[in-house]
Formats: sequence, C-alpha cells, structure tokens
Amino acid sequence: MGQERMCTVRHGKEKSPGKALLETAEILFRGSFRLKIPFVSIKSVQAIDGELRVQSADGLTVFELGAAAEKWRDKILHPKTRFEKLGLKTGAAVGLAGSFDDEFLKELRGLTTDIAEGRAANRDLFFFAAETAKDLARVAGLAKQINGAGALWIVYPKGRASITENGVISAGRKAGLKDVKVVGFSATHTALKFVIPVAKR
Repeated sequence: MGQERMCTVRHGKEKSPGKALLETAEILFRGSFRLKIPFVSIKSVQAIDGELRVQSADGLTVFELGAAAEKWRDKILHPKTRFEKLGLKTGAAVGLAGSFDDEFLKELRGLTTDIAEGRAANRDLFFFAAETAKDLARVAGLAKQINGAGALWIVYPKGRASITENGVISAGRKAGLKDVKVVGFSATHTALKFVIPVAKR
C-alpha cells in the first residue's frame, strides 16, 4: 500500500484531475484516463515548482502534486529495500514458518544469522508464509513466538480466492494481535504486519 494524492495530471494532449498512487514499484493514475508507470520504465524524474515530471517509455507525464512532488521524486529515485519496509535490522532474531523463495532467504541470511524455523521463542520478527485460508489456523500459535515489541508478518499470495486480506486480518485479530501495516512483499505476494497491542505487552 503506497501513498495517494488527488491531483491534476498531464500526459501528452490529455489532462485530467484524479487520484495518483505511488506504489512500491510503479505510479498509478486514475482519472478520465488511466496510467501505470513502472519504475523500471522511468528515464528521468524531476520535481519543479510543485510538479513531478516523469519521463518514461510512454513520454512525459506531469503530476501537479504541490509540496509532495519532492518527496515522491525521492521515493522513486531511492525506493526502500524489501527488508527496510519490513523493519528488519541487522542481527535481529527472526522466526520462519512456511515456504519462502530462495531469494528472500538469501537476503535474510545476509542480515542476520539468528534464524529459527518453526517454533522459537522471543523473536523480534516472525515471517509466516500462508498459501491458503487453512494455513491461518497456525497464527495463534505463532503469535506466541514474538517478543513484546516484536511483529508477526503474514505473507500471502495476491489475487487468490483461497486466501484474502480480510481472512488474514481476521486470523491475526483472533490471535489477539493488531494489524498495523501492509507492504508489497514481492510481485506475487503481500505481507501484513501484526503486533501485540501495547496494553497486553
């Protein structure tokens, strides 16, 4: 889930008010016309007089963002890494449950050696890969593995009827946790962050 702003956009001969969304790897616009500008297609981006000027493979697009233009430019030029978004710090105590891709595991091992699979107490972060709604039955048990200020990230596939965001949120809340953040984990998966409510720590 990224930042969004109501603004006017100019693209070629078209101009329209609408909603611009700055996502993890793309800019979206929904007005009288729609745009999708992947970061990888962007050739240059400038913030000038409150305008975000994006030169991409499809030409020049101007977003009239006002004071937000510079902030959006910086986020496009310097996107956070996956682990920065997930809040993983070097040397953190991490727990894993479920199946994760090799790229994620390699990145993880580059930041910490304190990694436990399955049951492990007092984890700073616990990552749980849930592929179906049935997998969510494990959430209550996994919630007990994080420390007071820790977090449980539930990673699940995008666009599947077998597991939904509402189902994931419901499972976390039933386990006594509070949902506080959602991030794009990968091109195919979303991650929802759950923490122990402050009053129960």
